[in-house]
Amino acid sequence: MLLDGELVRLRALEPEDAERIHPFVTDPEVGRWMENGHPLSLAQVRKRCEERAINTYEKVVLGIEAKAERKLIGVIDLRDAEPEIGEAYLDVYIGDAEYRAGGGYGTEALRLMCRYGFDNMRLHQITLWVVAENEVARHVYRKIGFVEEGRHREAFVGLDGKRHDMILMSMLKGELTW
Repeated sequence: MLLDGELVRLRALEPEDAERIHPFVTDPEVGRWMENGHPLSLAQVRKRCEERAINTYEKVVLGIEAKAERKLIGVIDLRDAEPEIGEAYLDVYIGDAEYRAGGGYGTEALRLMCRYGFDNMRLHQITLWVVAENEVARHVYRKIGFVEEGRHREAFVGLDGKRHDMILMSMLKGELTW
């Protein structure tokens, strides 16, 4: 499966992507706002990539590839999808620092994945959680149509050991902006 935009292509992850993903998951800037758990070795990332379950309605995980360079720069997924209520949760990260700020790669990846969720998966709502202090991400989410619905106080423990609030955001079908 390929989802093509002007800047990015969303594609299924391959086992050989492990070498590219490993620096992402060990980068403190990437992990700053993620619930990573413990550090992963390259061998552990390889094993995860090799044993990754096939994409299903319940969980679609795609690599974000910069089209011009054909270079994997991040990962995006829709998970915990429930056809009965038409809702899924979104997770995304741009792991390559060169593509993180201001280039539009993350924004386009989000739009492509949300469009896929609404059109192909027939979702009614896409939901995500974001750390309150992650203003860059919150700005992008608002820009494409997500709205803030609530706050879960001190629910996230950062790499520094401090607790942070989490913001619940969602988008309904028809609210995605281009």
